[in-house]
Amino acid sequence: MGNFKRILSLLLRVSISIILLALLFKLNKIDIRSLLNDIKGVNKLFLGLGFTVFFLGYLLGFLRWRMLLLAAGINISLKKLISSFSGGVFFNVFLPSTIGGDLVRSADLAGHTRKAKEVIATVLLDRLSGYIGLVIVVIPAILLGKGVVLDRVVLSSIAVIIGLLIVILLVLFNSFIYTKITRFLATPGAKKIKEMVKDMHAEIHVFRHRRKVIIYNLFLSFFIQIITPVSIYFIALSLGVKINFIYFLIFMPIIGAITLLPVAIGGLGLRESLFVVYFAKAGVIKQLALAMSLLSFSFIVIYGAIGGLIYVLTIHHRRLQCNKPPSV
Repeated sequence: MGNFKRILSLLLRVSISIILLALLFKLNKIDIRSLLNDIKGVNKLFLGLGFTVFFLGYLLGFLRWRMLLLAAGINISLKKLISSFSGGVFFNVFLPSTIGGDLVRSADLAGHTRKAKEVIATVLLDRLSGYIGLVIVVIPAILLGKGVVLDRVVLSSIAVIIGLLIVILLVLFNSFIYTKITRFLATPGAKKIKEMVKDMHAEIHVFRHRRKVIIYNLFLSFFIQIITPVSIYFIALSLGVKINFIYFLIFMPIIGAITLLPVAIGGLGLRESLFVVYFAKAGVIKQLALAMSLLSFSFIVIYGAIGGLIYVLTIHHRRLQCNKPPSV
């Protein structure tokens, strides 16, 4: 029954991606042949720069997660860590939203270390620090670009993103709010959720006294969130789109936050729609905005394929390590 539900959920989200893309093409009257010509005619140098910068995001993301694991007392081989992280990159392409791969790397490393709670806590903190970095980027960007972007939809989106972060931080780190939440989850049907929240709350609180780790982590998160706008900026230049860089610093964090919602496979369809909606506010024609999104998604697919290859090639090694008897 559980497998049937998972398959049904997967098919539903694939359908949502297809429907979103179909509606996007139909409602905006996108000519596929013209779109393909735009993509074929890209400037290879700028596209290559965007591809290279995009990789830096994965590299810094890997270092950020490793830092949290070491702080949690989880010290494993670099080979094993690269394998789990690569599996996460691969499954991000096929699982719901842009964080589906987090489940894979959590399960993979938890099974290897026998420290499931600690591993899951590091993955949650890794994702949370990324979200905080996103907010750290977008707030000064909107202040600097207030003379360029004064749009109600944009400002409302940023307000929701900031508000959500405040709520998450209060739930995790404010004792009064946390107590209220656990009481609310005291009903019999919510017992498992309550236990999960309690476990995560306890594990995450371990990091409260690791100020240096938190500061370094947020520092890395800031640069990771800067990398995506830079990469998309180079993609735009490769298509001949020349707009103020401040638009990328404002729009990409918003798009990144919304695509965390588990409604489409790898965010496909949702991301493209958001590119068209937001970059239209900067004067970018819909077809080119769509081309920008599809090219950025191609980067995700390529790096995901590389991650999948690494993951598959290390399956034998992982099984040997997991089945290896403990040393006496």
